Amino acid sequence: MKFQKIALIGMLTCLTVACASKEDGIPELQPELLYQKGYTAFEEKKYDEAAQYFDEVEIQHPYSIWSARAQIMAAYSFYLQNKYDEAVLALDRFIQLHPGNRNTAYAYYLKGLCYYEQMSDVNREQKMTENALNTFQELLARFPNSIYVNDINSKLKGIETHLSGKELAIGRYYQKKQEYIPAVNRFQNVIVNYPVTNQTSEAYYRLVMCYTALGMSAQADETLSLLKKKFPDSQWTLKADQLVQKQNKGK
Repeated sequence: MKFQKIALIGMLTCLTVACASKEDGIPELQPELLYQKGYTAFEEKKYDEAAQYFDEVEIQHPYSIWSARAQIMAAYSFYLQNKYDEAVLALDRFIQLHPGNRNTAYAYYLKGLCYYEQMSDVNREQKMTENALNTFQELLARFPNSIYVNDINSKLKGIETHLSGKELAIGRYYQKKQEYIPAVNRFQNVIVNYPVTNQTSEAYYRLVMCYTALGMSAQADETLSLLKKKFPDSQWTLKADQLVQKQNKGK
C-alpha cells in the first residue's frame, strides 16, 4: 500500500510537470529540438521566450548533454534583459552542477558582469561592487589562464577605485564632523587595501590633516614622508607639505 501511494505521488508529479509545460505553450520535445527553438528565439532577440525554451531543456531533460548548454544560454538571455537576479541564480546552479565544464569560466565571468553592471555611485551601498570583486577574483584564482583575464584585470582596477572612493567619502564625512579616529581608520583602509588608485594620494593628505588635528606631529611627518615618496608630483603632496610647514611654524 505504501509503495502504491509513493508511485501515485510520482505519477501525479510527472503529470503536473507535463501539464505545466503544456500550459506554458511548450510541449514535450527532444532536448535538441527544445534547444534549437530557444536558440532561434534568441537570434530573433526574443530573449524571454528563449530563456523559457532553454529552461525547459533542463526541466524535461536534466541529464542530457543539452542541459548544460541550455543553462548557460538561459542565463545569458536573462542577462541581456537586465534580469540580473535570474541570471545569477542560473549561473550559480550551472557552476555548482558543472564545476569542470569548459564553460564554467565563462559562467563566473558573466556572473561578475551581472554584479559589475549594477555598481552604484560611491555615496550608496556597495554590495554589488563587492560581489563583482569577489566573483572576478574567484575566477582569476580558479582559471588564471582564461581568455577573460585581461578584461577582468581592467575591471578590477575600476572596482578598486570605486571601493576606495567609498572609503574616502566616509573618511571625509567623519573628518568634517571632527571625528578623527574613525576618519583615520577609513583613510588607512584606502592606503592599505587600494594603494594605487586615484584616491590614494588624497587619503595620505587627509591622514596628515587628521594627525595634525590630533596633535600627532610625528605621525603626520611620517605620513607626509611616505606621500612624498609615493606621489612626489601630486597636488595632495604639495598641500600636505604646506600644512605641516604651517603647523611647525606655529609651534
